[in-house]
Order: sequence, then structure tokens, then C-alpha cells
Amino acid sequence: MSIQEAERLGIMRQIDKKILTVKKASEELGICLRQAKRIRKRYLEEGEQGLISKKRGKKSNRKISNEVRDQVLHLLRGNYLGFGPTLASEKLLEREGIKLSEETIRKWLVEEKLWKPKKRNVQRVYQRRARRSRFGELLQGDGSPHDWFEGRSDKCTLVQFVDDATSITTAALFVPVETTEAYLSLLQKHLKSYGRPMALYVDKHVIFRVNREELKKGVGITHFGKVLKELGIELICANSPQAKGRVERKNGVFQDRLIKEMRLQGINTIEEGNAFLPQFVEEMNKRFGKEAANPENAHRCLRKEDDLERMFFHQETRRVSKELTFQHHGVLYLIQSDTPNRLRHVKVDILHAKGKPIQVEYQGKQLNYKRFSEVEYEQPKIMDYKEIGISKRVMIRKHKPKKHHPWR
Repeated sequence: MSIQEAERLGIMRQIDKKILTVKKASEELGICLRQAKRIRKRYLEEGEQGLISKKRGKKSNRKISNEVRDQVLHLLRGNYLGFGPTLASEKLLEREGIKLSEETIRKWLVEEKLWKPKKRNVQRVYQRRARRSRFGELLQGDGSPHDWFEGRSDKCTLVQFVDDATSITTAALFVPVETTEAYLSLLQKHLKSYGRPMALYVDKHVIFRVNREELKKGVGITHFGKVLKELGIELICANSPQAKGRVERKNGVFQDRLIKEMRLQGINTIEEGNAFLPQFVEEMNKRFGKEAANPENAHRCLRKEDDLERMFFHQETRRVSKELTFQHHGVLYLIQSDTPNRLRHVKVDILHAKGKPIQVEYQGKQLNYKRFSEVEYEQPKIMDYKEIGISKRVMIRKHKPKKHHPWR
């Protein structure tokens, strides 16, 4: 007997001793009077054996057939290898038309050793922070280096921005390495779609923060930080990954779902992945996005003076020599000007970006220049041997030592 059936046996014996009525017994058991009368009737007809469930030891009417189980496990070992219970349940319904609960699939995966149950480790407890109330009030940014194409291509990094108020991904991009140029491209993508956010929450990567010991007192700013400052976007550096948990969790969701989706779609390169990302991001935003507490949009429009192309250029300073030359990244350049005397020994601004030619400016005006290898020089004059002799005599001068010179 189960505990419930043993309790019913005790109640039936109290009814036999006239201690309880059937109505009182129904209240004790928490069942209706009609059910109590049926249980009493079975007890009187069959005795204690009548209180035991008739279904015990029999197969459930809702049990899934072995044929369906074998079919599903064959799929889980094939196209859906590595899928978690939740994602596997969704894809089986979407692509195969097989409707099964997540718990059923989880049990089958654990039994076949295709899924290892996750153990929750004791972790440091962080105080929960309330979401920002408006969309665009705070963005969380992060890069996730991973084997996104499961060996079909080189490892790369997914960089993305996630809104704190709604948990939607506003921009995402596959890049070979997490660099300043990658985040500038991501920022440009967000600015064109939504406008300028109020603040950006990131980690303490050297892209965002100057970490050198001599500059930790607040002196110095990275190129990406300078761009944000010119756009009026506040830069916040988190002290722990948990502080920007929304983008960290979204990275986990993408590592689980995006990898499998790209496998099913046959996507093998960064270019194909970037073409597929907008569709995938839109689906994830619909599924996991939240409504902001305040419907007002905190994004601000780009101003007329916001020249993104110029802002994204790296800016450096060089001093021009008396020959109007300067060096940049190991290349010698020559400035071309009608007033060369005015430009000697002055400081010029060098604007450069990856894949684009540099721009040279002085006092806000752009200067023309040529690479040293492209400059045409006057060829040396071919001289006759007589002329060589005359030139040699002119060049050689007799030197008379001084009066008290030791070699005199």
C-alpha cells in the first residue's frame, strides 16, 4: 500500500467502529461524499485489497511507444546531437512533427548518456540590480570567442549589444578577433538602426579602458572611449561578469541555439553567419524579449555634427621634418605643398582606419602627400671621365695643420 491507501484503511476501520461517519470520513480524506461512498463499497466487497489501485503494475495508457522512443533517440544521435532538452523538444516539433515534453526528452538523454545533468556549484551571491526602465537607457556589450562553426571553419568571436530594459539584442556581428574596429562596426550598426543610447556597459578590456599602470590615475583614453565621448554616450566598465549578466546569459543562449541552427542551415563561414544573424536575432528577440517598464525610447538621434566616418578614424600626431617628410607605421610619406617653408617642423594630425588610406591634416585643412616609394626624384647626371677628374680635384682640398699640431 501507498501512504494514501494506508490512510484510507485507517479511516475505513474507524467507520467500522462507528467512530466516524462516511460524510466525516470524506472530509478527513479531502474527497467528495460520492467518492467516499465508492471507496467504502469497494472496501466492504473486497476488504483491504479493494483499497489498492487497480492500475498498479500495469502500463500507463499514455506511455510513449518504443517505436517513437527509438525514432527520437535516432534523431538525437544524428542531426540533433548535442542539443539540450528544451531546444531538442522545439526542433522535433518544428521539423519532425513529434510533440514531446522537455522532461521526457531530458530523461531519455540522461538514460542514453547523451546529456549530462548540470550540477549547481556554490557560487558567490551578487545583489540583484533592477532593470533600467527605458529602451536605450543602457546597453550591455560583450564578445564571445567560441568555435561557432564546430570545426567547419576557424574559431571566431561574436560581439553583440543587449538592451538592459528589454533584453533584446540590438546588434550582433561575427568577427575574427575582438578588436576596436569590430566594436566600432557594431556601434555603427546600432546607431544607424536606433540612434545614440544613453550609456554602454562593458568589461575592462583594453579596447574600452586604459589599463597601463602609469595611466590608471585617470589620464588617457582609448580610441573607442573617445568615440563614445564625442557621441555623448557614457562608458561604464563592470567589475565582474555578473554585473552585466544580461549579455552574458545571451551569449550562453547563442552558444546553445545559434550553433545548432547554423549546423542545420549548413552555414560554415563568417560571411554566411553574418547574413543569417539578423533573422536569428529577430526570432530570439520575439521569444526572449521583455517589455520595458517605461514605453518611452531613450535613444537620441544623431546630430548634424556627428560625422561617424571621421569619428571612427584613429588620430595620431607626427612632426614634419625640414624635408616635409614624416613616418607612420613604418612608411615614409612626403607632403606636397606650394608653401613648403610654412610646413617645416610643424605637427600634423594623421587620421587612419583599417583598409582606408590615411588623411593628413594641419590646422583643420587636409594636406596632399605621397608615399616615399611613389615620389619621383631627379636621376643622377651621367658624367664623362674628364668631368669626374675635374670634380674630384674641386672636391679634394689641401689641409694645412696648425702650428703646434703634433703631426705637423
